[in-house]
Amino acid sequence: MEQQVLEKYIESGKIAKEVVEWSKNLIRPDAKILDVVETIEGRIKEKNAQIAFPVNISINSIAAHSTPAWNDVSVIGESVVKIDIGVAVEGYIADIAYTVDLTGKYAKMLDANKAALENALKILKPNLKISEIGKVIEETIKSYGYKPIENLTGHQIAQYVLHAGLSIPNVHINSNQTLTEDMVIAIEPFVTNGIGTVIETNKCEIYSLMQIKPVRMTEERNLLKDIEARKSMPFAKRWFSRTIKETNLNLILQDMVNRNIIRKHRMFREKSDGIVSQFEHTVIITKDGAVITTL
Repeated sequence: MEQQVLEKYIESGKIAKEVVEWSKNLIRPDAKILDVVETIEGRIKEKNAQIAFPVNISINSIAAHSTPAWNDVSVIGESVVKIDIGVAVEGYIADIAYTVDLTGKYAKMLDANKAALENALKILKPNLKISEIGKVIEETIKSYGYKPIENLTGHQIAQYVLHAGLSIPNVHINSNQTLTEDMVIAIEPFVTNGIGTVIETNKCEIYSLMQIKPVRMTEERNLLKDIEARKSMPFAKRWFSRTIKETNLNLILQDMVNRNIIRKHRMFREKSDGIVSQFEHTVIITKDGAVITTL
């Protein structure tokens, strides 16, 4: 990896870590979900970094792809709260997540999640089979009496690309795929007291660019220009809800989805409505092991 690229990954990781530590004081039962998310996103911008994806805030059985609408007035409440944050410096991404238990009931689940992540991070090196990562994560979580979410994975990262190529399993799978030197990956175990599977809901507030195609309306062209500037990094519908009339925005986004210009990232929830936790770090695979950019 070129030194300049490495430095950008390290910088984005450092910013992400700082934002995470700063954000923990925001997670209170009386805090409005929208305020929390927008405050964190504002902090990333203050650091002169890019928001790599809309801040995700997932409550209780909601597992991923959850960010509020522009007019959301709900509060966090006494719940298990997952915060997933993405920071980019010139498109070089750091992806980090943590969970806060405001109920006081799920300390053991969070311990299982942290241990699974820690144990996975310890073994990372070139030529390691991804199946071994999944095995360590699964065995650790099950030793605490919980289940990993089998159909959510970690992922490879590239410049401006959050999910690039390789998926990193959270369970033991039959695969000969291996890690290679200079690969950038996010390790993110999800733990649940449910059945260990997530399903897609109908709710969608997050989208990402697939390809550029001509569009007719001025409003749609302007929106596409803003989306294109992010390359393939996901965006939130609410980012445009204050400048484009809601009915128009819905029509434009749906037209873009229908034409395969953008894709939807629907919210996931645990199939049996089990509580879900999540912890995540971003890692660069090195000649001798790995560097955790977000630690």
